[in-house]
Amino acid sequence: MTEIRPELSIQVVTFAAEDPGNWNAMVDRAVAADTAGIDRLVVSDHVAFGENLDAYADPTLGGTEGGRQPTGPDGHWLEPLTVLTYLAARTRRIRLGTSILQAALRRPAVLAKAAATLDVLSGGRLDLGVGVGWQEEEYGAAGLDFAGRGRLLDHTLEVCQALWRDERADYSSDELSFSGIHAMPKPLQPGGVPIWVSGTVNARVARRIASFGSGWIPWGPAMADPATGIARMHELLDGLGHDPAGLQVTGSIPVVQSDDGIDLAATMAGAPVLLDAGVTDCRIGVRVPGDRDAATEYLATVVAAFDTATGRTPR
Repeated sequence: MTEIRPELSIQVVTFAAEDPGNWNAMVDRAVAADTAGIDRLVVSDHVAFGENLDAYADPTLGGTEGGRQPTGPDGHWLEPLTVLTYLAARTRRIRLGTSILQAALRRPAVLAKAAATLDVLSGGRLDLGVGVGWQEEEYGAAGLDFAGRGRLLDHTLEVCQALWRDERADYSSDELSFSGIHAMPKPLQPGGVPIWVSGTVNARVARRIASFGSGWIPWGPAMADPATGIARMHELLDGLGHDPAGLQVTGSIPVVQSDDGIDLAATMAGAPVLLDAGVTDCRIGVRVPGDRDAATEYLATVVAAFDTATGRTPR
């Protein structure tokens, strides 16, 4: 099996507590990351908000302990697939991902079409990170049952992959049946758009990865302790008869601060630890200068430091 090349990714912020007036800073950051050699950029997703934002900190609902929704209910959140389509036109080589898309809030056939279109227009650069979310009110606004969100997500992914892969698609489940359906164009990437499943270490998430996933976006305790989390997930996948060897995994590089800002060498010393644990996509959160050229120069130093720390051959 071909060894997975370590990747370095960033999140592009597509939300704001108040109307920022324009989103030029987001675009500049994406273009700078593309030019500097960052491997992947990701964006987040919310369609709407209720007013019970404390649920974000409730792990039993899919939130994260101690977490806080960053904007309040009237924050401005851009729709991620629309954003990535716009950024695809402004970039050349960087992969474009969601982390995470609440896929079950979209009608499956329409999501399949939108994702395939974006994959074609971007030259095969799309990754779909998907999860069930934490907010009951968001499902209610979409007319969907929050309690059944796991099955809704599985159903959505089943339909998407059938329409991406089959020239003449047939599908039957309790939710939907169709036969002889043609949906073109297909995604450029063989087998369809890669799916990265987000979730904690549990049997349901493992089955979702085994059924649909190219990658895993750990959530909950596995974020803080990736080595233990990845080892446990591999055990679950082995138990399902699914070889975990090619599983791609996201993990965050802990940022080390210095008096002058980020100590880049000390920060990147954490990257090999993640790779040894089984992480393949190392995400880093860094402040970049507002000027696009300065941002490009700074992110190029981040990429070079990552290459040095991991022994990765520069592209």
